[in-house]
Amino acid sequence: MANLLTRMKNTVMADLHEALDKKERKNPIALLNQYLRECEAETDKVKQLVERQSQLKEQFNREYQQALEMAARRKHQTEIAIRADEAELQEFASREQVQYEERSARLKEAMENAGKQQSELERKYEEMKHKLKDMHIRRLELMGRENVTRANYRMDQVLDQNTGSDKAYARFTEMETYLDQLEEKVNNNYHGTTIDARIAQLEKEYKNNETHTM
Repeated sequence: MANLLTRMKNTVMADLHEALDKKERKNPIALLNQYLRECEAETDKVKQLVERQSQLKEQFNREYQQALEMAARRKHQTEIAIRADEAELQEFASREQVQYEERSARLKEAMENAGKQQSELERKYEEMKHKLKDMHIRRLELMGRENVTRANYRMDQVLDQNTGSDKAYARFTEMETYLDQLEEKVNNNYHGTTIDARIAQLEKEYKNNETHTM
């Protein structure tokens, strides 16, 4: 079952990579966006690791402080046992004191190493964030260049009749002619309507004058 799932996963990933390759050839900006999303996801994972390292350092520090306290306590108990002439208690407290002192020394070293590792991780994490920001800026630059290139290409198609764009240019010419004809038709209709109304008004006034004369 595991082998079957692995083969299915590999098949899906292969199809995905093939699709991304086709997508890259067709739209490199889209693939760049996908790549940036993946980088952002990786950066978030590194952030979580840096935070985890800080937590580990704090845990080392707590264990170190506890070991120091216990070593000091056992040292004090050893001194009391010596004054009380309690050999068995002295031996136990002394042995425990040594163990806690050794543990505190080991924890101190581990804590210092964890601190150095945390500093290195934080430095690299900051570098990743700067690189990611640079890639975002680079993407904007590429998008701007792509947009200008597309705009110039389309404008050249319209404005340059010698590059096979006669049809596009002809559409503008046809539209201008159509608008001219439409405007002329509207004006003619307007003038015609106005003349008809004026003549009708004159005819009405003439008839009224005749009536009054009689």
